[in-house]
Amino acid sequence: MTFLDRLIIMLAQGMGAGRVSVAPGTFGTLVGLPVVWGLWQTNAVWYGCGLITIVVIAIVSSHRASAILGRHDDPRIVIDEIAGIVLALAWVPPTVPALVLGFVLFRAFDIAKPPPIGYLDRRVHGGIGIVVDDLVAGLATNVILQLIFRVI
Repeated sequence: MTFLDRLIIMLAQGMGAGRVSVAPGTFGTLVGLPVVWGLWQTNAVWYGCGLITIVVIAIVSSHRASAILGRHDDPRIVIDEIAGIVLALAWVPPTVPALVLGFVLFRAFDIAKPPPIGYLDRRVHGGIGIVVDDLVAGLATNVILQLIFRVI
């Protein structure tokens, strides 16, 4: 395995969080929380640029890591959860309650995979397929959080 392959695996596995034997997706999501907190310290434009960058890295690295590991959407690949939680908490008021509620809602959507999340998870392949269900879970979470923190 080349150095680049090892780097891709490390990124795709959330700097090692995906190697946790129990609930790697949850640990991957936890890795995303400091990323969110850091992006919250910027403005909306920088948050958007960070989100786009993370999504692109997630698609590319998860696609390549799947090929290296020989398994589509290997559970050790958690960069999709990182991208999903960054979307889930985008442009939400930067508070601890928002962080906690966003984490819980995102994990619930990602685990339960209600329509259309489950459909996308089963039907879309490659790097986009690995990431898209988490992005939709993140979007659903974000809509709920926007309603809670901005409308209600």
